[in-house]
Amino acid sequence: MQPGNFPFPGCQGKGYVLDIVYTLIGELPQFGKGVLVALQLLAGLMTLGMILGLVLAALEVFGSPVLKFVAGWIRKLLWAVPQLVLLSIVFYLPFNLNPMVAAICALGLCSAAFQSQIFRGAIMAIQPGQLEAAKAMGLGQAKTIIYVILPQMVRLSIGGWTNELASELKDTSLAYVVGVMEIMRQGKSIISYTFGNSLVVYFFIACIYFCLTRTGTYIFYRLEDRLWVPGFEKRKD
Repeated sequence: MQPGNFPFPGCQGKGYVLDIVYTLIGELPQFGKGVLVALQLLAGLMTLGMILGLVLAALEVFGSPVLKFVAGWIRKLLWAVPQLVLLSIVFYLPFNLNPMVAAICALGLCSAAFQSQIFRGAIMAIQPGQLEAAKAMGLGQAKTIIYVILPQMVRLSIGGWTNELASELKDTSLAYVVGVMEIMRQGKSIISYTFGNSLVVYFFIACIYFCLTRTGTYIFYRLEDRLWVPGFEKRKD
C-alpha cells in the first residue's frame, strides 16, 4: 500500500480491518529495520553494562574502603538519574556523538548500575569456604577470581540477567528521542506518512516487544537449565 492510503479513524467495517492488515504487512520491512536496530542497541548497551558492572562489582567486593566508597556512589548516581535524562545529557555532550553511540553509552551506563548489583549478589552468594580452599591451594586473588568466582558468578547471575535483558530491551524505545531509528521511531514515521491510526501502530509495536521479550527470556531460561547444578532451586517459567 502506498503512503497516504492508511484508513482514517472514522472508517468502519470489514474493509477497514483489511486495510489495516494490508498496511501493517506492507510496512513490515520498516518494522524489521527497527527491530534490527533495537537488537544492535541492546547488544551494545548490555555489553557495555556488563563490563562496567563487573568493574563496579569487583571494586565494591574486593576494593579498598576508598574504592568501595567511590564505586558505591557511582552506582547510586546512575540509579538516581532517569535514563531519559542521562540519554539527553550524553547526546548533548560537546563530542558530536552519533545517536546510536550516544544511546549505547547512556543506556549502558544505566545498565551497569543494575548489572553491578547482579554480579555483586552472585559473588556474595559464593560460600566463603571455597575462597579459603582456593587460598589454601596456593591460588592468588586473580586466579581465584578467574577459576573459582567467575564460573559460579555467571551461573548465579543468569536469573538477574534475564530480568535486566527484558528491562533494557523495552528501554531501547527511549533511543527514539535522539533520532535512533529503532522500533518506536519507525512506528512514528509510519504514523506520520500514513495519516493516522496511532493506536493500531502502537499496538503492533507492543506485540513486537512482547515477542522479542519472550524470545529473549526463553533463551536465558534454557541456558539456566543447561547450567543448572543438582541441589539448587530451579526457576519456573
